[in-house]
Amino acid sequence: MALFSGAVLLGTGAGPLFAAIMTQRLGGTGTGNAAAWKWVFWHQVIMGVVAMVALVILLKESRGSVLLSRKATALNKWYEQLEQQGYYGVWVTEHRHRDSMELSTSEASSDEEKGAMQKVPRVFSRNASLKRIRWLVKEDEDRSSLGKMIAISATRPFHLLFTESVVFFFSLWASFAWGILYLTFGSIPLVFKRQYGWDIEQAGLVFNALMVGAVIGTGTSILQERILHHQKWLAPSGSSQSPSSFTLVSDDPLSTDGADPPTLSRSDRAWTFIRRKFPANAPESRLYFACITSILLPIGLFVFGLTARPHIHWIFPCIGIALATMGILSIYLAIFNYFADAYHQYASSALAAQSLCRNIVGGAFPLATAALFNNLGETRATCLLGAIAIGLSAVPWVLVFYGKRIRARSPFASVC
Repeated sequence: MALFSGAVLLGTGAGPLFAAIMTQRLGGTGTGNAAAWKWVFWHQVIMGVVAMVALVILLKESRGSVLLSRKATALNKWYEQLEQQGYYGVWVTEHRHRDSMELSTSEASSDEEKGAMQKVPRVFSRNASLKRIRWLVKEDEDRSSLGKMIAISATRPFHLLFTESVVFFFSLWASFAWGILYLTFGSIPLVFKRQYGWDIEQAGLVFNALMVGAVIGTGTSILQERILHHQKWLAPSGSSQSPSSFTLVSDDPLSTDGADPPTLSRSDRAWTFIRRKFPANAPESRLYFACITSILLPIGLFVFGLTARPHIHWIFPCIGIALATMGILSIYLAIFNYFADAYHQYASSALAAQSLCRNIVGGAFPLATAALFNNLGETRATCLLGAIAIGLSAVPWVLVFYGKRIRARSPFASVC
């Protein structure tokens, strides 16, 4: 998920970068030349076709229910072929003193085994009957009609959005972060042209900062996941005296006979506290680090707005863009992982709800970019956005401390 989310933001930065270069070098800044901006779209068509063909050819199916369905189909076809040759797969008998039925099966992988399938086993000398074997997959039996599936897919995300407080506030948080990301498409060329006099290609190169932030954020997310799976963090909270998890030190450094009671070291007491207050196996564990790293979004906005000045080197607003991107990535990744852990079979509907809000806001923010920065200026505009980001940063903190209670009241969320 970290690699996937990082690739999303990496591509989001690469798109405007290459588009700016193509537009500038193909003469798109002049009048009457439509080839420049058209190639911004044509190259996406070409890459999209190449990527789709590669996905179909190179990737294999990995969804468990689909693989089981394929296996069941293959087994049923195999047994049908055996039955056409007169071989059946299982003898069934009922025992007098048991309510259950005992099955005797044999795999027809050779002529000898096929012959054995036609004979009643010695243990089943009475009340035995020959039964056909057919395999069914529970997901196939529970699958609704296409119309019902479409209706559920179209309505359940809205139901979760307006009835689940977690989905609503996370959608609000993700939507704002995504709006800031799309705001950079218009704000970066506008600000760097006005403050530094750069052309569209030079301003487009600033999107390298967004790509750098995505790469660093991805590496940080992977490191955070490894820390979360630290053996002392994963140890059961009740094993405070486990010698494999703690180091015991005596109060008396001169004592060697074990008379003094041992006590936990300071680091082990810290791990005990962390496990008790912040369990690593809870869905809220996806939010622990996001509570800290999401603050990079408002910090990056403040840095960008306060340093975008002609007398200040351009690297500083670029640093602000990179920091904001890292914050956006942490928010994006935390929400995706938390919904997957907290909502399980309803996770796709929860993600659909936040994706709808996220993309609506992402499409609306660029429409207000020019008016926002022209009327308020770089400093006040970004400080306003940064203040909103600080307020929304409280969302994961609430769930970290009260998430289990909130999930317990939800008919959709997992309580584990």
